[in-house]
Formats: sequence, C-alpha cells, structure tokens
Amino acid sequence: MLVLDKVYKSFGAVSALDGLDFRAGDGRITGLLGPNGAGKTTALRILFGLLKADRGSAAIDGVDPAREPLAARQRLGIVTDQVGLYPRLTTREHLDYFGRLHGMQSAAIARATAEIVDLVGLADIIDRRTAGFSQGQRMKVALARALLHQPRNLLLDEPSRGLDVVSARALRTALQHLRARGCCIVLASHVMQEVDQLCDEAVVIAAGRSVACGSSAALCARTGTRQLEDAFIALTGIEEGIAA
Repeated sequence: MLVLDKVYKSFGAVSALDGLDFRAGDGRITGLLGPNGAGKTTALRILFGLLKADRGSAAIDGVDPAREPLAARQRLGIVTDQVGLYPRLTTREHLDYFGRLHGMQSAAIARATAEIVDLVGLADIIDRRTAGFSQGQRMKVALARALLHQPRNLLLDEPSRGLDVVSARALRTALQHLRARGCCIVLASHVMQEVDQLCDEAVVIAAGRSVACGSSAALCARTGTRQLEDAFIALTGIEEGIAA
C-alpha cells in the first residue's frame, strides 16, 4: 500500500503540493490524473524518496521513504519515461547489475530474470545490447529492471509515452498480470483511455490537492458526464478553448 497523508511541498514561492492525500491499495491500479503542474511528479518523487515533504507524511507498506530510504526502495519498483539504459550492456546484463545493487545473489537474479522474460516479453532482446532499442523495447527493459527484486509496489510516471500500439498493449497486459498477483500499482498518465481501461480508480489532482477519487464510472456519475475526459475537465476546472 502507498499513502500520502496531507503532504505539502513548496519550491521557493511556488506551492507544488497543498495538502495532497491519497491511498493506493494492494491488488489495484490507481491512476493519478492532473493537468501539467498539478503536482503528480512531485508526489511520485516524494514516494521515491527523492524529495522530502515540507509537512505531512508518505508511506510505502508503512515505511517512510524519507526516514528509511533503503527499506522503502526495497518495497518499490519505479518506471519513468526517462529510461536511462547503458547502451553497451545487454538486457540480461542490465538485470544482473541492478539485481546486485538490490543485494540479490546470482541464483536469485537468474530465477527472477527467467520469470520476467516471460512476463514482459524479453525473449528476443534479452542478450542484445540496448544501443538502438526502440522506445517500446527500452520501456520493457525499464519495467523488467523495476520488477527484478519483486517489489510489492510499482510507480509508473507516463510509462506509455512514445510507445506504439503493440508496445502499449504489452505494457497493459504486464500491469494486469501484476495486479492479479496483488501488486499495488500507481500510474500517472495523461492518456484518459489508458486510465479508463486499466485503473480501478483514479485520483484527480489540481493545484496540489486531491479534488476527487473513484472509478471512472463514479467520477462520471459525480460530474454528470459520460466520459472520463469530460469528468476530468469538470473536476479540475480547466476551461477548453483556443488561445487568440
């Protein structure tokens, strides 16, 4: 389970989070929706342990990432659109390297790698160097790297950005399998269709606060709309239109 409890964070005069609350449960995919600048990435970075909240608290299975960063990271897998692969290493070498960073032994890395090859669909690239990989292939390696140490919680920040249809479908399939295994997944996305199809519930964030939380159907019912995109517009107060 992932929790943010009344979290505030400012950068100078700019307030990024203004008392943000949300909970993401095990065996569920929770979407984070918000316009640019709403605070989604700041919230994820606080859960990552990269930022410390000014006030409020964060918890990963009850562990505070600010106070116990190593223990928190052992419970967490992280995937962002900035994949950051080493081009001269093969996919297998990436997994071996990051497994060792997590303190895993060779036998455990080999077992986890064999399972992840099937889950993520890496068989055709497992022994290829990552130089020249497509965005979809790079995202597969990033997801495999995040899952190698078998975390119970997964954070994804715009993971489908730049993916083609086949790669996006493969990502959705992998996430659905992880949810079925009881993994807690938080997905920050601007793609309404992705959130509508994948997420059990969505947290709508505006100006650093949670303004609504619920399933797509519940958010539409609350706003009297038929589509999640329309509910999102109504909840965040964004005005549609073309600037002159």
